[in-house]
Amino acid sequence: MGSTINFLDLDITINDNQLHTKVYHKPSYDLYFLPYNSVHPLHMKKNVPYAILYRTIKYCSTFDAFITEREYIRTALLLNKYPAHFIDTEFARLLKKFNVQHPLTRYNYNEMRQYIIDSPVKEKITFDYGKTMFVHFTYCENMKTFPGKFHNIWNKYFGESPINDIKPILGTRNANNLQLQLVKNE
Repeated sequence: MGSTINFLDLDITINDNQLHTKVYHKPSYDLYFLPYNSVHPLHMKKNVPYAILYRTIKYCSTFDAFITEREYIRTALLLNKYPAHFIDTEFARLLKKFNVQHPLTRYNYNEMRQYIIDSPVKEKITFDYGKTMFVHFTYCENMKTFPGKFHNIWNKYFGESPINDIKPILGTRNANNLQLQLVKNE
């Protein structure tokens, strides 16, 4: 057995009896992400750099591997028209979410990485499908106020009826997945 193996999108290396990991990019890997100039809502665009950097921190066991991958991500995002200040803001948002007060450095990377990995993950929302209604709509800029208007109409017409026991959940769809947004029943 060699000292390096690639499994899914993880590169695992044994060097001086130490296990090192980093992000692995298949030869067919494309630098394409959701383009910044698409009509998708801003919260979806914000999640792209955030999620990719989060994966990078989890996968890169050394500071040097982290820096290399972070700059690779930055380049890919710039090629997909993401503004540099937007990328920096989303990278900072990730660290802020985990209460990391200082920039990641060679001296604190391992400790901060372990802290981020060990932080509890937010529980997924479970649905009672017998009392949940999913409403799908295609997002465009003029649909920004649709969730609030839907909520008002729902309460106006169904507020006092037995159907009010059903919880409406609004979702927008991009090419790859369904993004759900809860609408509170006020």
